[in-house]
Amino acid sequence: MLTPLHIIFYIFATVAVCSAIVVVTVRNPVKSVLSLVLTFFSMAGIWMILRAEFLSLILILVYVGAVMTLFLFVVMMLNIDIEDKRPGFVRYLPFGVIVVLLLIGLMVIAVGPQYFGLNQMPVPQAEPANYSNIRHLGETLYTDYAYPFEIAGVLLLAAIVAAIALTHRPPTRRKVQNPAAQIAVRPEDRVRLINMPPEPKQKGT
Repeated sequence: MLTPLHIIFYIFATVAVCSAIVVVTVRNPVKSVLSLVLTFFSMAGIWMILRAEFLSLILILVYVGAVMTLFLFVVMMLNIDIEDKRPGFVRYLPFGVIVVLLLIGLMVIAVGPQYFGLNQMPVPQAEPANYSNIRHLGETLYTDYAYPFEIAGVLLLAAIVAAIALTHRPPTRRKVQNPAAQIAVRPEDRVRLINMPPEPKQKGT
């Protein structure tokens, strides 16, 4: 039986799939970022239907409100030239199609139809009035998944340190100016005066 909840889910799912396809197919990077924002909004709606209110709000506040806004500003400031024709697209198209088919096959094998349906994933029961989604998420995250959570934090910290170290490396093979050396320069170090005898005048000139 089709209910209004099903209709809302299908609307959000359709918008999410279409906008995700636009993200990887459009040539304008600004439009790609905006399509990704629309995808996040659609997924937030689906998570809200699944009663994951905290994750839904975090997806909008953190990713849409902060990360994607930063991405959009960076893309607009870089002033990326949009190519009308990408060289080598036709040459690498068969290889890309093979890779896509291989990935789809692996996904179907790993996550097949036996994992979907009302029998495998029944409709969640109504929660009591004092139920807290955030409390349940925190208890699960810091008890059952405490070690994976800490490992993920260490990996992210290592990635941040590595990014900072790569950013602040001293320049190599780059011509840079040294203002202190320019100020302390002396005329005799830059200009050398040579006394040369005058050439004798030739007759008839």
